[in-house]
Amino acid sequence: MATAVPPAASRIAVVTGASSGIGAATARRLAEAGYRVVLTARRKDRIEALAEELTAARHSATAYPLDVTDRAAVDEFATAFRTVGVLVNNAGGALGADPVATGDPQDWRTMYETNVIGTLNLTQALLPKLDASGDGTVVVVSSTAGHATYEGGAGYVAAKHAEHVLAETLRLEIVGRPVRVIEIAPGMVKTEEFALTRFGGDADKAAKVYEGVAEPLTADDVADTVAWAVTRPPHVNIDLLVVRPRAQASNTKVHREAR
Repeated sequence: MATAVPPAASRIAVVTGASSGIGAATARRLAEAGYRVVLTARRKDRIEALAEELTAARHSATAYPLDVTDRAAVDEFATAFRTVGVLVNNAGGALGADPVATGDPQDWRTMYETNVIGTLNLTQALLPKLDASGDGTVVVVSSTAGHATYEGGAGYVAAKHAEHVLAETLRLEIVGRPVRVIEIAPGMVKTEEFALTRFGGDADKAAKVYEGVAEPLTADDVADTVAWAVTRPPHVNIDLLVVRPRAQASNTKVHREAR
């Protein structure tokens, strides 16, 4: 006889990179869905403020400062749980937009560490806890950059392709176990920090990414797809969900309105 799946209210959802953008929006949506949300990120003040916000709204939320690239810290974090229902691997980001010929190897290394090794660290550390839940879900927030290339983006594209392959391979390796692997691949999302971080704080360069695009995706749009995929019945696995704004047909084809 199959074991009954516990209700969301008794289940834990760990969200990495929860200090802003998609991570923070996802934490809010999962908390609203009834999950006990654990917020992780390096910026302690940000996640503590979000935890207070969610708690004030009568949701269950805990802040845990964590660098996903620090394996010892990740392993220590994992000891706090007996079971985990959902892991949302969202921490990551892009640095620079230089061509391969002149790209900064350190930027490439940092992007690989945060996007790929960070996802690997949390997934390895929490997979036994997800198994133990009887109905676990691993979510990998990748990018359309993990499915197609574009000029000036090779470092980020390479990292996101690796993250996509990690999710796809994990799904093959654990089939038959009570854990789903979901990949959400957003296209153009306008958040307060993504492009600004990519261009080293240059607000003008960051603004040009979205120039003329009437309605790029928001962090809430992506969080909505994550929450929808996570809350499907246990036998339903959303292998890959690609979500773009209507104005974006591909990574290199974007409709921009004339001023």
